[in-house]
Amino acid sequence: MEQSPQPSTPDELLQARRKSLQQMTGRPLRQPEADGSPLPDERREYLLGEAQDLYWNDLEWENVTGEEELEGGPLTELTFPGVLAYTRGLLLTEVPSDSPVGPAPRPQVVEDFLAFLADRVLTLQGPSGDGARRDPDALRMTSELLDQVLMVYHGVSPEDVGPLGPSEMMTGRESASDDG
Repeated sequence: MEQSPQPSTPDELLQARRKSLQQMTGRPLRQPEADGSPLPDERREYLLGEAQDLYWNDLEWENVTGEEELEGGPLTELTFPGVLAYTRGLLLTEVPSDSPVGPAPRPQVVEDFLAFLADRVLTLQGPSGDGARRDPDALRMTSELLDQVLMVYHGVSPEDVGPLGPSEMMTGRESASDDG
């Protein structure tokens, strides 16, 4: 079986992950809609910066404490609870009836964050040069987080992807091609 070339850009990686996710679910992926009001660039950058800060803080906390460490390594859902909750919040389309404000989904910010995560995965997969060191745990956790944020973005539940889940199926191919 011929193996497809390794993605070399964040866009290529996201396309490959989306294709895998669609194949796993057997249906087209849902595209979230923005609320229609314009999002100024500075607000979009601020919201993206908050997501990135949560990523770095959660990753560093796991590196320092090892709290979520299990036999197979840290669990992504437990390592990045803030990131996943923030992502869901950016995609909310319904709020309680007594809420003083309506929903304001910002999928464009989640899309920006997905590009950031894809870039991090590619950076962590790359050769360790320029003083960088390879961190297999950070690579695995970031790669799994990318899969989970994609699932949230496209409204895919864990049950939709089967018993192995997205991480086993999507990230396994990339790490297998790293060995060869």
